[in-house]
Amino acid sequence: MIEQLFGSKTRVKLLQLFYSNPNRSFYVREITRKIDEQINSVRRELANLLNVGIIVSDNTNNRLYYEVNQDYEYYEPLRAIFGGATYAPAPEPTVTTEGKAAPVARAKKTALSPEGEKLKALGNLELVLYTGQFTRDEASGIDILVVGDVNANAIQKYVSDLEAQENKEIRYTVMPPAEFKYRRQIKDRFITTVLDSKKQVIIDKSGTL
Repeated sequence: MIEQLFGSKTRVKLLQLFYSNPNRSFYVREITRKIDEQINSVRRELANLLNVGIIVSDNTNNRLYYEVNQDYEYYEPLRAIFGGATYAPAPEPTVTTEGKAAPVARAKKTALSPEGEKLKALGNLELVLYTGQFTRDEASGIDILVVGDVNANAIQKYVSDLEAQENKEIRYTVMPPAEFKYRRQIKDRFITTVLDSKKQVIIDKSGTL
């Protein structure tokens, strides 16, 4: 039914890919591999999504990358449909005694993505984020930061499986919550760089970010 509402199976798969991975960009052949659709169909639907403004593109090293446009007018409701987010329309702004509109909180993601659900099996995780190769921001020098009490064998297997899936070597750092909290408090250079980098937050149990 959802394919009928949104035009095609390829378009639905693209929307699911982009809205489940905000801040992450993909090139065409990577997209065709991930959603298992023909390249011509993928190119056609990417052009449609670009024209509407749902996604944006960027050329880096002679390769065209696409990612979801988080400034798109209907980003939040579409994210609720395709990205596992819980969305409620913003209430009407109230007016203060000074005649000014009071600020209205934006809807927040409360449901874990499929990747987040998979990561839950690794242990008691406080924070997991993707950066580096995943978001094309190499400032931190890592691709994944995991904060929590993690089973070492489980995280190694997870990363190995992800490397096979992504066809690239992945650099990751695992840190106990107490160490992360301390290093953040003292404005540790590494942690500050990671948190300031372009990132995709997979798990944020305590609302750190």
